[in-house]
Order: sequence, then structure tokens, then C-alpha cells
Amino acid sequence: MSETILAQTLFERGDTRTFGPLPTVGSKAPDIMLVNTKLQNVSLANWTGQRKIMNIFVSIDTSACANSVIEFNRRAEGIEDVAMLMVSYDLPFAHARFIEEHELENVTGLSAIRHGGFGENYGVQIISGPLAGMFARAVVVLDENNTIVHTEQLESISSEPDYEAAFRALGLTSDE
Repeated sequence: MSETILAQTLFERGDTRTFGPLPTVGSKAPDIMLVNTKLQNVSLANWTGQRKIMNIFVSIDTSACANSVIEFNRRAEGIEDVAMLMVSYDLPFAHARFIEEHELENVTGLSAIRHGGFGENYGVQIISGPLAGMFARAVVVLDENNTIVHTEQLESISSEPDYEAAFRALGLTSDE
């Protein structure tokens, strides 16, 4: 079985390959099984009927990733029907600590520690270099029916996403 490697991301001046491309805009999102900060298994069904922005990243303990979680939280203030899903391999305890430490109320920390497949299904699993096994930086936006309406593969691990584009894909503008 050969795997298609179509995406690369930059880490410390070197290319890091990912498992494949992000899912195609217009396609149905692959279902997920992740772990929330209360150590409960969750899937897309937990947010049935809601639009979703998935901020996928390497680790909550890196500055660009941390900044993106804080920024998505800030921009989601007052938006009730959009679930802000922050996805990494960090332990649920790290997500919980970060959310509490920064008093974040508009994001949900999710960990891939217990269930395989997310990184492959979404094309974000890093398969080479020092971050192999972790997730590349990406944003995937889903409508209320779990149809993918926007994706962004970040060129560098240290880059932040195009926040406006993610919100625009849902017909929203976020506060600058």
C-alpha cells in the first residue's frame, strides 16, 4: 500500500511531510473521535447542528499554536452557533490547564491521544522530521451538516491562520 504525500510544512528551516492533503472543500468531513478536557470521548455528533471551526496544531505549548487558540477564542465572543474545536495530540490536562490559565470560554480543547485516524483522515499527520506523529498546522471549517466549507494548510508550523477567512467561510466576520 502506498500513501500519497501531497502536503509539506516548514519547521525550523526544513520541510516536514504530512500524510496527505486536507479534505476537499465541498466534501463531507470525516468523523472524528477525540478526547475532551473531561476525558470523555467525543465525535462530530457532539456538535450536531452547529457550524465548526477546527484549529489543528502541533502543541498548545508552542507560541504560535497558543496564540491561535487565544485568538479564535477572542474572535468567537458572542457567536453562539459555532463550535471552536482546538485539536492536537496534547494531553487533555494540557488543554484544560491552558484554557483555565487564559480564562478562555469560547473554545473546546480536544486531544487525539486515545484514538488513531484523525491525522490521516484530515491529512495533517506529520510523517517525517522531528515532529513525526504530531499534527501540522491547519484550519478546517464545517457547516452545520459537516460539509467542509474552508480549509487552510499553514506553510509553517510557526505561522498563524487566516482567521478572517475561516469566519468568512461561515458567513461571519470576526472582530479585528
